[in-house]
Amino acid sequence: MKPMPMNPFRCLMTGVITAMLLTTPLISAETQALTLYTAGPGSLAKKLAAGYQKQSGVKVDIFQSTTGKVMARLEAEQANPRADVLISASWDSGEALQQRGWLLAYQSPNAAQVPTQFKTPYYVAQGISALGIVWNSASGTPEPRDWQDLAQPAFKDKVTTPDPALSGASLDLLMGLQNARSEKAWTLFSQLKSNGMIIAGPNAQALTPVLQGAKAAVFGAVDYVAYSSLQDGESIKVIFPAGGTVIAPRPMMIMKTTQQPEQAKAFIDYVLSPEGQRLVAEAWLMPARGDIGAKRPLFSALTLLPLSTVQGATREAALSRFATLFGQR
Repeated sequence: MKPMPMNPFRCLMTGVITAMLLTTPLISAETQALTLYTAGPGSLAKKLAAGYQKQSGVKVDIFQSTTGKVMARLEAEQANPRADVLISASWDSGEALQQRGWLLAYQSPNAAQVPTQFKTPYYVAQGISALGIVWNSASGTPEPRDWQDLAQPAFKDKVTTPDPALSGASLDLLMGLQNARSEKAWTLFSQLKSNGMIIAGPNAQALTPVLQGAKAAVFGAVDYVAYSSLQDGESIKVIFPAGGTVIAPRPMMIMKTTQQPEQAKAFIDYVLSPEGQRLVAEAWLMPARGDIGAKRPLFSALTLLPLSTVQGATREAALSRFATLFGQR
């Protein structure tokens, strides 16, 4: 008996179906991946992503940078948004994105333990940092107690500060000092400039010369970065100024354009779970939840500058004035 001739159409369809079966798992896995945009610390983002993946089986792709660069990337990708979840270092960035209608409302059941001031219907704190002076105790300079001390002759050409255009937390401090002192804040900045304070880029770049001994102090250092270095044996001290400082709740939010809303919500739930919040505490941040312990002082132990709602235009004006003062424009 002669074999039946091969049907070309059947061969084609068999090949197509086989290819679909082979590629479907890849497409499914790609669809399930979450994309997280976050402003440091990068090591914490990786641990949270790993913990969530272990719990859910969902991979988390991470883009980690400064707040300024993260927000710039969001802007650049408006036509083709990629981020599912965003964690910023500036609380006001959450408000700005909410006003633009970019956020998906979600209140995690795990946020019940988060104080009211650190959550809204659209975003909730991952953790909280504070701004302070980081002083090299081996620098031969007197230990500073307040911001003004860094404008004294003993600190001539020995002070760095993070760029508020790159660091959301540094911008919060700039605004907090302006809110509390008005023009006196700008007098202080002028004195610091005359005393040789330099803008050193993002937070880590401002801290590095102080760790190396090339500079004596950081004006407005993000505390968790310094605490991590202190644990590694560096001869530095974190000082919260007597005149007051600001705290920087780190808002987590879900982008309205996400293609994975349920997984994005589950990720927020994980970060706010006891396991997730312990990882936050291990990174030297204050946990957002009030029932999880911290390795460092909590905001209730600090003198805080008065809070106020700051409009975006006001923040831009302050950034422009600061950049002009320090010769960046």
